[in-house]
Amino acid sequence: MPIHVAAEQGDFAPVALLPGDPLRATRIAARFDGGLDKARLVSERRGLLGYTGTVDGVPVSVQTTMMGTPTTSIVVEELLMLGVTTFIRVGTCGGFGRLGIGDALVAMSAAASTGLGGVLGQGEATAPTADYSVVTALEVAAKAEGLVTHVGPIVTSDVFYDPNPAGAVRWGRRGYMGVEMESAALFLIAMRERAKGRPVRAGAILTVSDVIVDPDDPSATRIDGEPWFRPAEDEVVRRVDLTIGAALKAAAALGRG
Repeated sequence: MPIHVAAEQGDFAPVALLPGDPLRATRIAARFDGGLDKARLVSERRGLLGYTGTVDGVPVSVQTTMMGTPTTSIVVEELLMLGVTTFIRVGTCGGFGRLGIGDALVAMSAAASTGLGGVLGQGEATAPTADYSVVTALEVAAKAEGLVTHVGPIVTSDVFYDPNPAGAVRWGRRGYMGVEMESAALFLIAMRERAKGRPVRAGAILTVSDVIVDPDDPSATRIDGEPWFRPAEDEVVRRVDLTIGAALKAAAALGRG
């Protein structure tokens, strides 16, 4: 049984949203049918808050993962033990190219620039890929919410403050659309389970909270003349809340299916 996600069989719905931030988990649960009063707190050990409720009558859970692939992998492995089969990461990312603050980015795949990628891949190359049905549901829901929506490859990195002289822009130059710190582990674990014949699927919808501009691209839009921009935190929260609405709609649709 799970060690870190302190819950029992039946506590979690088959569909779970995965934010990194425990405060975001609570905000998501507050948007379940009946609000936070109707949501059931099913996990809180180590601050890993988890809630279960319904969205449009469909059972849905939300579970905190914290930051990075190590804690994300622990949480996902333990949710698998508890019967979760559909995972939707709901987070933020730095966006490359022409992406703007507040845009929604649905990840098709996530390059594993992370130590855990080597562990899960047993030292061989990996291709962490989201489930097509989850990608489609997230794209449809995001567009229905009126969000500027992008679908494409991202990077999962262990490093936030990158010491590489080329910085994170090197990924944008290769065609990746954004960078974050969790999705590759989620995708690899879900792929492994599908290879075992289990109906496990995963996807990720990310709010662009930072814009990373290539300094060598003269046509790129710069905000206040800077190559990197992040708005005030209350504005980030407002934009993330819009993406949460899309994630909840997609979760309900996937739960019905």
